[in-house]
Amino acid sequence: MKKDFLYIKIATVIEDQIASETLKLGDKLPSIRELQKLYNVSINTVRQAYLELESKSLIESRVKKGYFVSKMFRRKLSLPSVGNMTTSANDRDPEDLITKVFKTLGDNTITKFAVGGPDKSLLPIAKLNKSLINTVRKFNDSGTSYEPVQGSVNLRRNIAKWSWVLEGKLNEDDIVTTSGAMNAIFNCLMAVTKPGDTIAIESPVYFGIHQFIKSLGLKAIEIPTHPVTGIDLDALRKVLPRINVCCFISNFSNPLGSLMPDENKKELVKMLTHYDIPLIEDDLHGNLFFGAERPKPCKFYDEAGIVMWCSSVSKTLAPGYRVGWVAPGRYKDKIIRQKLVQTISTPSLFQEVVADFLEHGRYDHHLRILRSKLHTNCLKFQGAIEEYFPANTKISQPQGGFMLWLELDKKIDTAELFDLAIKQKISFAPGRMFTQLNQYNNCMRLNFALEWNEQVNADLKRLGRLVKASI
Repeated sequence: MKKDFLYIKIATVIEDQIASETLKLGDKLPSIRELQKLYNVSINTVRQAYLELESKSLIESRVKKGYFVSKMFRRKLSLPSVGNMTTSANDRDPEDLITKVFKTLGDNTITKFAVGGPDKSLLPIAKLNKSLINTVRKFNDSGTSYEPVQGSVNLRRNIAKWSWVLEGKLNEDDIVTTSGAMNAIFNCLMAVTKPGDTIAIESPVYFGIHQFIKSLGLKAIEIPTHPVTGIDLDALRKVLPRINVCCFISNFSNPLGSLMPDENKKELVKMLTHYDIPLIEDDLHGNLFFGAERPKPCKFYDEAGIVMWCSSVSKTLAPGYRVGWVAPGRYKDKIIRQKLVQTISTPSLFQEVVADFLEHGRYDHHLRILRSKLHTNCLKFQGAIEEYFPANTKISQPQGGFMLWLELDKKIDTAELFDLAIKQKISFAPGRMFTQLNQYNNCMRLNFALEWNEQVNADLKRLGRLVKASI
């Protein structure tokens, strides 16, 4: 492991010991010098590890006594249930609910637990502005000319170099840039489907996928998805003869936050390769991991070119830049032709800014800070929910990303609860938005990529009171 990440490795070991209760509340930790000798690292590296754990309120420093475990991982609340795919659709179309939620996003007086992106306070805006100015100066035409249809060569080269998780399996010619990840997914769907085709998707799944399916005249089969391990491969296997394409989020799905194990990813790719079914892989949150290493995408196991790997910087760096990409495998020519017809090319200026961030290590530096903040926020949100919400609340346990999925008492309709919460200037995403079936009506998605402060804590407390009053 790189020297820069040694402190994370040490912190993760201690964190795991706290989670397994090998280290218990009040236990004294090894001294800084003891850990230095044990791991053969510098004193500063050990200090960084302890600072990382302190930032998550897992350990505390006591003057002249050392470091002690200050918080346990003991979960009071259960994991959410897996969806019921035998449920039929009903007349409650989620589109009206989606529109209602989105109308609230422009109101800055509302605490936006509904937003599917990071708060601007978590983004390196000053550094981006500096990079933008430098990039404009480099361009002879200030970025006003058309670029190659496939996208900025500089950006594609840096994405290929930076995607170390794929271990050199990509080069610049394998990548096509897009206007964000959703544009990449839409282009993939257009490349491999025709109206009437059937697509397998997770359940629950990001509501934008459902909107794409409807606009393209496709039929969807929702696959039951576990909140920890992702899609049920056995359930998928049973319907594969009826499927034309799959679209899954393998790493930290939206909204569950599930992470498909490597062996499941490998088996999924093998299974789809056998049936020659393309897989559109949304890896938008893969870089927001809380562990020591970035999880591999399904694309890593793809030998036949059936996996179309989509990602962007929209959830990590600059949502408004709309810089995304796809490694479409055997479908590259189709994607390029569609991009030519739709947009001719994507704006070059923001692509070059992102390329600059990648090339000079600024993106990696930002991601390390962002991941630490998100993990800390996740723990704080979970703690607040366990304290303020009813005891029968069920809550996801994401290992990355920034979404929490809550399952409430069956008496609660979160679409109705949303109307009550908005009156108190609090928003969230009701569960009905994430399915075409009549389910998840008592669920909600919360975004924890906010700047944690007293207001956020107070609003979670108020939301918990609303939930209790609705039972």
